[in-house]
Amino acid sequence: MSDKELLIPASQLDSEAINARTRRGRIQMLLLLLACASPVIASYFAYYVIKPAGGKTNLGTLVYPAQDFNTAWLEVPTKGKWTLLIARPAGECQIKDEKCIEALFLMRQTKVAMGRESGRLQLIWVNTDGKPVDPEVTKVYDEKAAGLKIVGLPSDPKAKAEFEAWLNKEGAGQQIQLMDPTPAKMMYFPVTNSPKEFGSMKKDLEKLLKLNHKGENL
Repeated sequence: MSDKELLIPASQLDSEAINARTRRGRIQMLLLLLACASPVIASYFAYYVIKPAGGKTNLGTLVYPAQDFNTAWLEVPTKGKWTLLIARPAGECQIKDEKCIEALFLMRQTKVAMGRESGRLQLIWVNTDGKPVDPEVTKVYDEKAAGLKIVGLPSDPKAKAEFEAWLNKEGAGQQIQLMDPTPAKMMYFPVTNSPKEFGSMKKDLEKLLKLNHKGENL
């Protein structure tokens, strides 16, 4: 102990030592909290890559807060998967119906464009009228040909009403809807035949899949 320290009252030395230990303890606690919170922060950033207020995506409309999806609504697994979902009546979706075929084509090409990440993205077509799908459409856009799973609406009236309310919320019923692995709707895209807009949609999905590693391979 130096002569200077000998002149300092012991109580003051003890107080300084306690304060130093307290500061170290607080810093360690803060670092621990940051370490624990980092996955949550990263997940939030990945889900909502761009601030809902004042920012913009490349093409998609961000849903904030995300809209929970009831896995009992459709007879296809959605939990743990990234999903692009579209709803169209089979009776109106003929091979010569450009509007419907454009939507199916866009979904198929978007999945292909994800490259090595395409295995994390599933495609769902909800057949809203329950009519048989045109065989010509099935030949090109079914699960075997395009990875597109075709399912019907819920049979239970209450579940059907709940699903339709979820589907059409914010007027998004005719859009291509993106669900995260929670599952919840977090973004939706317009149906487009513009190469530029397709590129923008591709960028939105690439960014999400790159930043958020949740979601199993199909």
